[in-house]
Amino acid sequence: MNRVSVITGGAGGMGLATAKVVGRDHTLVLCDVRKDRLTAAAATLEELGMSPTVVNCDVTDRGAVAALLATATDLGTVVSVIHTAGVSPSMGPADYVMRTNAVGTVNVNEEFHAIASEGAVIVNVASMAAHMLPAELIPTEQFPLALHDADAFWDAMMTSCNIVGDDARSGIAYALSKSFVRWYSQSQAERFNARGLRIVSVSPGSIDTEMGRLEEQAGAGAMVADAAVPRWGKAEEMAELLAFCASAKAGYLTGTDILNDGGVIASMTERARVASANG
Repeated sequence: MNRVSVITGGAGGMGLATAKVVGRDHTLVLCDVRKDRLTAAAATLEELGMSPTVVNCDVTDRGAVAALLATATDLGTVVSVIHTAGVSPSMGPADYVMRTNAVGTVNVNEEFHAIASEGAVIVNVASMAAHMLPAELIPTEQFPLALHDADAFWDAMMTSCNIVGDDARSGIAYALSKSFVRWYSQSQAERFNARGLRIVSVSPGSIDTEMGRLEEQAGAGAMVADAAVPRWGKAEEMAELLAFCASAKAGYLTGTDILNDGGVIASMTERARVASANG
């Protein structure tokens, strides 16, 4: 039986880079909302000797996600889902960012939980932004609503964006949505484990992809120069980590978030401590 790996956002920088690694020994199913980019990504993989199945799918549509996983199941045993689909603040308004990143994550993970067999794993992509917000700004107590009252969850998340002005709402929506991804990947580990499933999240820093460079113009790139590793991360570096987390080699890894940001958060934290001590 084929071992199938599903990669959402498979036409994007990290998604496609990960497919090049995972596709060496898995049957690939690539999903993306951008049909033209998806076709180009498939052509790239075919040049490497891979034969991906492509599905034009919007992760904010629960029915479409269910159909995506049904397609994957028809090809063999789904052993991993690597959920890289997401959008950044410069790509749209707050509600678009929140729906794609938070609701999309719920849809992909819950549908995976429903169909996956023992030993399967889902790897979610969070962000270093999930490590930046003060705890008092994150509506963590409202996060569980995502599992049983989608409307109340949506209202709570969008209300939490009101702490900033209109020009900053997309940015706070991004940080809150990625904080939710990180929370979900930790809080649901026991439930997933009850079915023999693993769940992990990875928080990238500034990665040299189309989406990453889009945020450079909004100031995100300024943090790179002050990081312990003062450069942009490579999509290929993220791909190797995502592929490892989804592999049997990481069979003891679940319910946690791996921060892979070149030391940005570590540097910011230490500098804040020093400034406070000297203040």
